[in-house]
Amino acid sequence: MTFAPKTWVVGEVVSAAILNQEIRDQLNSIFGAWSSYTPTWQATTTQPVLGNGTLVGRYLKVGRTVTFTAQLTIGSTTTLGSGNQALGLPVLTATVSNGSPGVLDISVSRGGTPNFVMGRIPLSSATQATGTIWLPSTVTIGDWDAWTHNAPYTLAAGDTVRLYGTYQSAT
Repeated sequence: MTFAPKTWVVGEVVSAAILNQEIRDQLNSIFGAWSSYTPTWQATTTQPVLGNGTLVGRYLKVGRTVTFTAQLTIGSTTTLGSGNQALGLPVLTATVSNGSPGVLDISVSRGGTPNFVMGRIPLSSATQATGTIWLPSTVTIGDWDAWTHNAPYTLAAGDTVRLYGTYQSAT
């Protein structure tokens, strides 16, 4: 919802303006178009440089629920930086005691082997970025590795990373 719902008073006269604000505008926020955002791309040691790659995102926020998708395509002049990689979220995550505001999915399409991988990202409270992104290990079956500039594999031009999911926002 776009605002706190009205508290009605006995005997109040309902006007068209009130109905529009309380019903129409609320429904429009639920069924409205997604908004674009430009995700950040971070690494823990040396920051990556997008170069001629692309990084785009879009999201829909209904109340405190955010559904979003982001896509990073590696270009020929993209550098991966070094250390654990993370991507920015469109809205700050909620602070959750004894839990997580959400768990996201990630997929990586690449020209090398393996050519398609799916991973998971448990979100931390009160953050604007993903934190550690976990992908299946290419060395140990059943194990997971944090996504770094060269693990579990090095991305190359044309490779695509897609992040998507739903989480609870702070506001």
